[in-house]
Amino acid sequence: MKITYDKESDALYIRLLEGDFECQVMRVTEDVALDLAAGDKVVGIEVLGASRLFEKPESPAIDLKDLKARIVSA
Repeated sequence: MKITYDKESDALYIRLLEGDFECQVMRVTEDVALDLAAGDKVVGIEVLGASRLFEKPESPAIDLKDLKARIVSA
């Protein structure tokens, strides 16, 4: 996993899978989008307005044990 932050656009990107993938973007909310590869594999997560969500977006601490997610079939 690799996390990058673009201060100019206030965007945080969480890269979950390494390699080259042809992706489709699925907008989750106005500020969150998923990059999906074949088989609906989540390759990355983009968060716009990251400074509103993270105290220090340039070095965010993400605790996955508290991450809540709900998978909804299409």
